[in-house]
Amino acid sequence: MKERLKTALLMVLVVSSLVQSYFLIYRLPGSDSVIQAENSYVKTEDMGPEAKVDDLIYPKKMIVHLGGDKHTIFYPGQMFYDIVYNRVKGRTFENFQRQTLNNMDWSKLRTNSKGIELSFGSGIPVTILQKVMQINPDSLFEGESINKIWLYSIEGEPKVHALFFSTEGNVVYEATQVDLTVQDVHQLVDFGNDWIPYTVQDGTNVYIPEEPVEMVSLVLPIGMYTVEQMQRSLFFDPGITRNIRERDGTELYTDSKRSLQVDRGQNWMKYTDPAAPPSGEGNPGKDVQSAIDFVNQHGGWNGSYRLNQSKDNEDRTLVEFQQYHRGFPLLNTPGLNYGMMRLELQNGIVTSYERSLVYVKAEEQKKKLENLPAGDELRAKLNQLPDNEKIVDLQPAYLPSVTDTGLRLKPVWSVQLSNGSIKVLE
Repeated sequence: MKERLKTALLMVLVVSSLVQSYFLIYRLPGSDSVIQAENSYVKTEDMGPEAKVDDLIYPKKMIVHLGGDKHTIFYPGQMFYDIVYNRVKGRTFENFQRQTLNNMDWSKLRTNSKGIELSFGSGIPVTILQKVMQINPDSLFEGESINKIWLYSIEGEPKVHALFFSTEGNVVYEATQVDLTVQDVHQLVDFGNDWIPYTVQDGTNVYIPEEPVEMVSLVLPIGMYTVEQMQRSLFFDPGITRNIRERDGTELYTDSKRSLQVDRGQNWMKYTDPAAPPSGEGNPGKDVQSAIDFVNQHGGWNGSYRLNQSKDNEDRTLVEFQQYHRGFPLLNTPGLNYGMMRLELQNGIVTSYERSLVYVKAEEQKKKLENLPAGDELRAKLNQLPDNEKIVDLQPAYLPSVTDTGLRLKPVWSVQLSNGSIKVLE
């Protein structure tokens, strides 16, 4: 009997020792496991707050069709923009049917019908859009990317039409079950009655304001992230990184696997991790979420950003986030590489990450109201562009430049051309 008790006690002591060893090695009090997969995202240097999908996915503008060929536009941060977007996000869209764009007279619809276009610019994966809107898609629609949502009503019809425009080909999806009434749409449209009137440029989808657009020019005090901060933020063990090259203002740091390239002239960095998993079919929706998680856990967001594009490139996905201020984008120009975060992913793993080392501080300085040109004055400026440069979009924006006092944000009209490039109207 005593021998059995001794054996049982010994087994209890051995099991207890193993449990204690596990917690000492893997679960130190108050922390997660200290043994991490090499590709896991570890929260490191704090350079800004984390962001949720809701903070980064929103239309770059809302085009309001008032009927009778009258239109106006709301931009992010404006009161009516927020009201309309919040109401639309609370409604449900389901039972999608696929159609072709050629089946409808879009010019007639835009002229005669009351409705609202939510323009996202480039495509947003439906699986990401589901996280900010009440969308119940089928398996076919779920694999699409959407660049525009158009809600409208036709006079004499009792239903609301909700169209979701795909970035792939001549395709549009209509939600045949929509939690919106004709009266709901008319109430949202009525917010634009006393707003700046816009006119559609003949033969295009470009909207010209007939009254000046008011913006604020300003200066923001700036700081600079150091190489040491970026190393602590991005490398698994920053203590083993070394500087292996310095030439023409560019420095390269590596831990023999990953690399950090720093351009001192442009105050720009590019982090590369070539150890990606084997090639496979990309998933843009999951890749966008992974990109957001990566920035959250490797420094955070130094300001307001919007998902600018999610684009498949063979077996990789390119994800871009554009910085915004007061509801308008900050342009990334050859003279100042600023205002954009770029990430490349393969099978959900970030293989490349680019961003500016410049960051802005909260307080604004030297603020001044300015009016962007409108009407015939703006048309004259657009007509000065070469004939071979087809305009596909016109957007108020900020042109950033670094001065002795900080980052100057100058209000400008930015023109997007059919080849994807951006021009500034001086």
